[in-house]
Amino acid sequence: MDPKKTRNEKLGKQVVEALKKRYFDAHYVSTKEEVLPLVLKMIPKEHTVSWGGTMTYEELGIKEELKKQGYSVIDRYTAKTPEERAEMQRQALTCGTFLMSSNAITESGELFNIDGAANRVAALCYGPKNVLIVAGINKIVYDIEDAYKKVRHYTAPINAQRFDLSTPCSKTGECGNCVSQDCICAQLVMTRLSKPAGRIKVIIVGEDLGI
Repeated sequence: MDPKKTRNEKLGKQVVEALKKRYFDAHYVSTKEEVLPLVLKMIPKEHTVSWGGTMTYEELGIKEELKKQGYSVIDRYTAKTPEERAEMQRQALTCGTFLMSSNAITESGELFNIDGAANRVAALCYGPKNVLIVAGINKIVYDIEDAYKKVRHYTAPINAQRFDLSTPCSKTGECGNCVSQDCICAQLVMTRLSKPAGRIKVIIVGEDLGI
């Protein structure tokens, strides 16, 4: 077996067990191709589904497949005005299943996320009946300190450039610890446990996904 694949599988399964100890409903799959069938099994057909801004679900084609399967979705990207978009984001906080990735997951099973408007982390913390997280093996870090460094100094600058925001990191590629209104590091949330048990579902994929 490929040594990298072996390492990813061992690490991924270890993190899944750590997540389970913290009451997350956690699963490991080796390849991207295994994700979609599992996601569809985990979302009740009667649930309204929404999501945060995530490259992972776009990369996997999950959003479009949910629409094809006839799920009722709240897609903020279909909004015609900023006001309609904001209203959709509020509606998403009471949907049945909310889809997102996690900026980082520690080897001991903690989630670490940052957000600008906080709609994504708000849904993670409270509101939707279920939260479904799909995360590539590249999201796993050693501990919370490593998570903070990775997200602030690597993930956030890339996302700021992706959204063409007016922040120092968008221009330089380095975190400027700014207080700009465009800052996407306004909310920093560590999730130690899934409460109630099983509400947050996590699929770890043995391949890189997103950033």
